[in-house]
Amino acid sequence: VQLQASGGGYVQPGGSLRLSCAASGFASDNYAIGWVRQAPGEAREGVSCFSTRDNTTRYGASMKGRVTMSRDNAQNTVYLEMNNLNAGDTAAYYCTADFGVTLCWGNRYDYDYWSQGTQVTVSS
Repeated sequence: VQLQASGGGYVQPGGSLRLSCAASGFASDNYAIGWVRQAPGEAREGVSCFSTRDNTTRYGASMKGRVTMSRDNAQNTVYLEMNNLNAGDTAAYYCTADFGVTLCWGNRYDYDYWSQGTQVTVSS
């Protein structure tokens, strides 16, 4: 399983970014895939999670209403569209997947597979 995240960068407060995650090596159609973020000195925080068990995406409380997770199955890519960003959203963002525990909850942050982080910095 390989997950490659990209799309991070610098953005001003109130701005938007779209993160991408190219996924490969999935041997099962049953999985949970999501995004987790971690700021320096802070705990991991679940941003979003999609489960093939119920085809539902759930969002963590901190970014709910400002983020949308979507998938392009033909390209094996998932996206995280983030809007109205603020300094509190500054963090490394990781694409994550799990084939054992395939349930989702909004703030889920524990997964078996992780991408490298893509840094998002919100600053004026």
